[in-house]
Amino acid sequence: MEVATQPKYSQIEQVQSDLREGKLTCVQVVEYYLDRIEASKELNIYIEIYAEEALAKAKAIDERLQKNADDLGRLFGVVVSLKDVLCYKDHQVTGGSKILTGFTSMFSATGVERVVEEDAIIIGRVNCDEFAMGSTTENSHYGPTRNAADPSRVPGGSSGGSAVAVQADTCLVSLGTDTGGSVRQPASFCGVVGFKPTYGRISRYGLLAYGSSFDQLGVLAQSVSDTALFLEIMAGPDEFDSTASQRAVEPYASKLSFERKAKIAYFGSALDHPSLDQGVRSICQGLIEQLRADGHTVEAVDFDYLDYIIPAYYVLTTAEASSNLSRYDGIRYGYRSSNATNLMETYKKSRTEGFGTEVKRRIMLGTFVLSAGYYDAYYTKAQKARKLIQEKTFEIFEEYDFILLPAAPGPAWHLGDNVDDPVAMYLADIFTVQANMVGIPAICLPAGTHPEEGLPVGVQFMANRFQEADLLAFSQKVMDALPKS
Repeated sequence: MEVATQPKYSQIEQVQSDLREGKLTCVQVVEYYLDRIEASKELNIYIEIYAEEALAKAKAIDERLQKNADDLGRLFGVVVSLKDVLCYKDHQVTGGSKILTGFTSMFSATGVERVVEEDAIIIGRVNCDEFAMGSTTENSHYGPTRNAADPSRVPGGSSGGSAVAVQADTCLVSLGTDTGGSVRQPASFCGVVGFKPTYGRISRYGLLAYGSSFDQLGVLAQSVSDTALFLEIMAGPDEFDSTASQRAVEPYASKLSFERKAKIAYFGSALDHPSLDQGVRSICQGLIEQLRADGHTVEAVDFDYLDYIIPAYYVLTTAEASSNLSRYDGIRYGYRSSNATNLMETYKKSRTEGFGTEVKRRIMLGTFVLSAGYYDAYYTKAQKARKLIQEKTFEIFEEYDFILLPAAPGPAWHLGDNVDDPVAMYLADIFTVQANMVGIPAICLPAGTHPEEGLPVGVQFMANRFQEADLLAFSQKVMDALPKS
């Protein structure tokens, strides 16, 4: 079979079935994706491509497949990319930042290690907003990534490179991170599935920290079934992360049948919010009507804290960021200014020259809200707001299975539109931040095309803590019912 005519795969089982039947080799699969990476270079997806390494692993898998196919891991033949905040042993990781130029990781993130152990092939690391701070993948030392649906548009962020990597068919699955919607919002802009689990369901070990009480590894894929399998493989306890849950991992990939009727809440204040684009609103309302027609209960509920989520989130995450990013000092690793003449100048100049504008803005904001005299006025108050948001959300889940929300206020905007307006950028996360504030699982599903812009639009579902099995099974049911484009 010629690589150029290979069909676009949308599920792991399709690739593995063709490999087992000898319709193509694993080397051909990797060559196909390398060709796709080359063909989409103008989108600026990849920071580094592991071509030789990926081909060598593919060749080894082909040899093992010939000897004993049952000896292969659950992800054999699956080509994966990594967001540039996830450590991969003996490979560079820079967080999209100049300050980590040339830094090579000495270990792999637990989630990455577990995927590699199941014979996944890592094809490269992809672009992202610097240290995952941004909603557009424009805040990167390596330049902006472009949306494959329209290269004049942003792909969302901060996992924009991961979303476009899947959207442009340069890999089957990409691992990203989600601190306030950084997997789900780009998934919406790029028309792919984006999932973040419950806080602690996947170990954060090996993830370059932004907001430690918010960060989670996430999955961007073409299908819910692939997402479920990756979660099943990556989830579970980890001796290197004390915040990783000890709860047993469910067989998510084999529990994708949802037979009962669901009870779903949505926020009237969200669908009537002045920031919500009319085309996105119509797609959400259409999905609500379809769910009701399918026998599910979908009801509007009051949620009075929607406009408080973003301010509280940015106070808390900038505070955590200012602490987490203090380790990048020009002394221990990464970039060191050549213009410094003493120790203090080394600190100041290395950080000034090494960090981008948005990262410096958030470090200063975080330092301010943690400073004496302002701690109680900002940080303590934001923690109280977080507690109220958590309590109200859990109260809703006492009566409802899921919460439905838009994944983003509108479709992807043009590159450069909001670069000079950080507040407008922050408000792009208004519907996704809640899941991170509360620590619950959430998923973005491609729900249609914007009626005027012709761009992808995603809809988000959230579930209670550790209810990933139900959320994924219901998501599969929704995807099966959506009209196929």
